[in-house]
Amino acid sequence: MKMHGLGNDFVVLDLRGGGDPPAAGVIARIADRHRGVGFDQMATIQADDRADLRLRFWNADGSVSAACGNATRCIARHVMDQAGRDRLSLRTDHGVLLAEDAGNGLTRVNMGQPVLDWRAIPLAREVDIDHLPIDGDPAATGMGNPHVTFFVDDAVAVDLAAFGPAMEHHPLYPQRTNVEIVQVVSRDEIDLRIWERGTGPTLASGSCSCAAVVAAARRGLTGRRVTVNVPGGVLRIDWREDGVWMEGPTAHVFSGVLTPEWLIQ
Repeated sequence: MKMHGLGNDFVVLDLRGGGDPPAAGVIARIADRHRGVGFDQMATIQADDRADLRLRFWNADGSVSAACGNATRCIARHVMDQAGRDRLSLRTDHGVLLAEDAGNGLTRVNMGQPVLDWRAIPLAREVDIDHLPIDGDPAATGMGNPHVTFFVDDAVAVDLAAFGPAMEHHPLYPQRTNVEIVQVVSRDEIDLRIWERGTGPTLASGSCSCAAVVAAARRGLTGRRVTVNVPGGVLRIDWREDGVWMEGPTAHVFSGVLTPEWLIQ
């Protein structure tokens, strides 16, 4: 299935009937927007004995990601509509996440507590995660994947094509990192531009939106309930006592079959 949340697009493979995820090289070929299907991330749905579903995620270069918030919301909406339910539990590498119908066609998911220990984010050495020793004074957060968040006066003025890959591969992040460029609009609103690890610039990202709000709230720049304007639309983030909740729209674009001939090329 091809799905997207605010233009952050996914290929989702339903493996509840059996089968294994593709190899990394095949995943990267499916991600090719000219010779494959094209996506920012790929996800698989599998059966699970501890939750309603088991979800796994990959970046466009075939590397593994422990979390993908918009894909989680898209899959949750699809399965809830299939099953006639309004809540689901979804096991990911970041933990068991709760998804629910938020009304008005919106879907909400609890992305869990942010990771605020430098070892678990992970960073290469012990530092102040709220003020990293990197030009621009960014903050570090983990949301099942690593993040670095920069606060700027004008997010549009940043050359993301050059800045994004340089920060993704910064030596302080041994597993690379997602990069967020944040312009604070008010105490309850931010503008966000995104460079995703293993993918590049994206129109939206759930985990990046969550990490940006956590970093902004910890800096005292915003509250914990924030509207996030991304290039693809609007997400609403609410950092509660039980975790970081993300709410927004989803879309199921089409369902299809990859041909055996193409898969063995």
